[in-house]
Amino acid sequence: MKDTILTTDLPELKLSGRGKVRDIYDLGESLLIVASDRISAFDVIMNEGIPGKGEVLTRISAYWFQILENIVPHHLITTNVAEFPAPCEKYRDILEGRSMLVKKARPLPVECIVRGYLAGSGWKEYRETGSVCGISLPPGLAESDRLKEPIFTPSTKAELGHHDENISFDKMVELCGRELAENVRQVSLDLYTTAREIADSRGIIIADTKFEFGLVDGNLILIDECLTPDSSRFWPKVGYCPGSSQPSFDKQFLRDYLETLDWDKKAPSPPLPEQVIKETAGKYLEALERLV
Repeated sequence: MKDTILTTDLPELKLSGRGKVRDIYDLGESLLIVASDRISAFDVIMNEGIPGKGEVLTRISAYWFQILENIVPHHLITTNVAEFPAPCEKYRDILEGRSMLVKKARPLPVECIVRGYLAGSGWKEYRETGSVCGISLPPGLAESDRLKEPIFTPSTKAELGHHDENISFDKMVELCGRELAENVRQVSLDLYTTAREIADSRGIIIADTKFEFGLVDGNLILIDECLTPDSSRFWPKVGYCPGSSQPSFDKQFLRDYLETLDWDKKAPSPPLPEQVIKETAGKYLEALERLV
């Protein structure tokens, strides 16, 4: 793994935007997505990065894009810097291992979440209402229980620093149109179901995950990242025991640490101890090693 990179500055490339983790450059016919080592929790970007995180996210996404492309096309063109447009060559040392050349697409205005287990905000909502995003669930479920069938729970896309909001499927229909919404729901469930079986064979439970989609010439494609520890809840299969929260191969370790602090979950973020950084990096790396 290389040095930790919190932000990229590639002056000869046109910066299109920065997300919580990724810096996006407009190359004209395509986009260059660079995964930094930034990490966020509770929608706040931490001051410290997680060494190697951007490379882990890129490799895992590329793996899943290839594995799942028989279900839906994706935006990835290549991760090989030698195949990037010529202006990228001088930035090879920065881009190597953590960047993707991708197709331009018109993103859908929703994030597509599939939940196979009862955890996180879903568990909180279930305790209060007996349902998740308007979908009624059987009574008596425990935290981390596996659901009889995965459920599709879309959300809005919030601006940086704000929280996404869960929405009903009917609201998604209003935003996207019924035919597209139903297609996206089925594709999301198919992607999750297939990936869950693959991960299960490698000792990882995918409790839930978030997909993003876009349109190219009216055709649906999978964009952004795919089934990474940032966009998913990964649990070790060994030791899985419903009734409480589970250990995880994602940033839940960081969230758990932050929950012990007297912090209002608003910027600025508290400083992270070296041990928390090191153990979080280890969680991401173990997910990569198990999957890929």
